[in-house]
Amino acid sequence: MKLPPLNALPAFEAVARLNSFTKAADELNVSQSAVSHQIRALESYLGEDLFTRKGRNLSLTEQGQNYWEAISSSLNQIERASEQVQGIASSEVRLALFSSFAVRWLIPNLPSLQREHPEVDLQLDMKNESPVLSDHTADCFITIHGESKGYTMDLLYTEKLFPICSRNYWNHICDTLYQAGIIDSLTPTHIPAESLFQFPLLSTISIFCKPKQDWLLWAYAGRLRVPDSVKFQQFSHMLLTLEAARHHQGIALTNDYMYDPERDSDLVRLPCHDFITEDKFYFAFKTSRRNEPSIMKVRQWIKKTARTSGLA
Repeated sequence: MKLPPLNALPAFEAVARLNSFTKAADELNVSQSAVSHQIRALESYLGEDLFTRKGRNLSLTEQGQNYWEAISSSLNQIERASEQVQGIASSEVRLALFSSFAVRWLIPNLPSLQREHPEVDLQLDMKNESPVLSDHTADCFITIHGESKGYTMDLLYTEKLFPICSRNYWNHICDTLYQAGIIDSLTPTHIPAESLFQFPLLSTISIFCKPKQDWLLWAYAGRLRVPDSVKFQQFSHMLLTLEAARHHQGIALTNDYMYDPERDSDLVRLPCHDFITEDKFYFAFKTSRRNEPSIMKVRQWIKKTARTSGLA
């Protein structure tokens, strides 16, 4: 077996992760010159430059980035395997997920995880996009990417969107439709979907990366055409759209993890059709880590909570 200078690998991993020779030396409790020597030895062995240095700026080369991705995962596996042999079980679990999913669903449910598994130290890393599946990012993930080599995926939720507004605005809608003779009660159990087009529609651009697309697809699912006269307000994120709806600015489209009837008593789900998007949310973890107790505890808790909360 032909291996590189093994003492150099932790030094390289630390410099790449911290983007600093000084910080890496402090973390490893060695001198900066010792770290530099290890990096030079590794570069000499590989025959490739791993870093580019321009003045005080340090960055990985393409080869360095690829090498870091490969060896850091291996070093983590060696560390975890050694801990298992020693009988040391890590209680720390890093979970990367969408910020909206974290704020609106996970965090409100966390007290039950803390009650059931107080030994688990769950650390959240909130992302604006579906997180990259990598040991560098986290130990486990909530993602919309359903397949990835080497990862186990548990389906948590198939997204559907439905209209929602504030309770005050709902009263305004009912009064308007009643006065127009469209509904025959101020507390209707159903309203014609096309009647929503006379009110301001709050649209979330990030759902489909295109203005108005959420409402256009909702209308298409109901075999409706959106009139040119409809007034739209655009928001970059569903959290913002929901807050605008909460403050009586119009009707928004949201989903099950963003809306909880018990917590959001000031909001009303309108009695119209919903539509299923193409997004599916999965709990993901590296299959090779399936025997790590803390990850498995988080996995089972999330799956159970998704079921009991009505998400799954």
